[in-house]
Amino acid sequence: MISGRDPDALFSGGGISFLNGSEGAQFSYGYSSFKGKRASMEDFYETSISEVDGQMVAFFGVFDGHGGARTAEYLKNNLFKNLSSHPDFIRDTKTAIVEAFRQTDAEYLHEEKAHQKDSGSTASTAVLLGDRLLVANVGDSRVVACRAGSAIPLSIDHKPDRPDERQRIEEAGGFVVWAGTWRVGGVLAVSRAFGDKLLKPYVVAEPEIQEEEIDGVEFIIVASDGLWNVLTNKDAVALVQDITDAEAASRKLIQEAYARGSTDNITCVVVRFDWSPVLSSDLRTHEQAHQDPKLSQ
Repeated sequence: MISGRDPDALFSGGGISFLNGSEGAQFSYGYSSFKGKRASMEDFYETSISEVDGQMVAFFGVFDGHGGARTAEYLKNNLFKNLSSHPDFIRDTKTAIVEAFRQTDAEYLHEEKAHQKDSGSTASTAVLLGDRLLVANVGDSRVVACRAGSAIPLSIDHKPDRPDERQRIEEAGGFVVWAGTWRVGGVLAVSRAFGDKLLKPYVVAEPEIQEEEIDGVEFIIVASDGLWNVLTNKDAVALVQDITDAEAASRKLIQEAYARGSTDNITCVVVRFDWSPVLSSDLRTHEQAHQDPKLSQ
């Protein structure tokens, strides 16, 4: 992920900040990323907190590349930048998300015209805007919330055999066939993604958006399918429900997915909410990162 780092190491970090509009309620976030058993690392993640038009905004995203890491890295560097600079981001956030996703995909495809190799990436994202939580998903990475101890899915995987996705693809002139798993055009095992220029217009970067009432949400998990291939939503929530440190929770999830036999890259972001009021003097944003040796076999 970063030049000079051990590609087999697990990288993790996290930070702490506050929620506007919630009497200073605090949230913490942690992230972990591990190459796992794959020959190369194609996952990227982004955690950023900034101010847009006077409002605090937090962005969390996991980008799972396929056919190479180019698309996922591009999303890390550009998706949230394009979203936060959208003129209607604060006033009409859902429309801004859709348009920023389309814009990012179009600009990436334009840059990729000169490249022969075709690559793509999923994107699972969560945006905290004041006391609003908006989740936008493209592909089969996933966002899950914990509320009162229960796992609440905030996104639905975009798989080619999902009935509405299959219908959309076939109506656009494409086809879905079984080739070890269900694939668009016999090639791609996800039905929505950024990039994948050879499979347009069947594979699109149109996000599905869900807004969740944030009050009462204990934490959310944003992760690539390297986690969800071996953990159910319920399993993941139960594993970290009692871990109050968000970074430790993200590391636990990756370690458990690897122990359960995940053969993919595994990347996870955990955002945990603390609804006790925080004094204004304690409001802060802080982040730190760590690098650990390779997980034991």
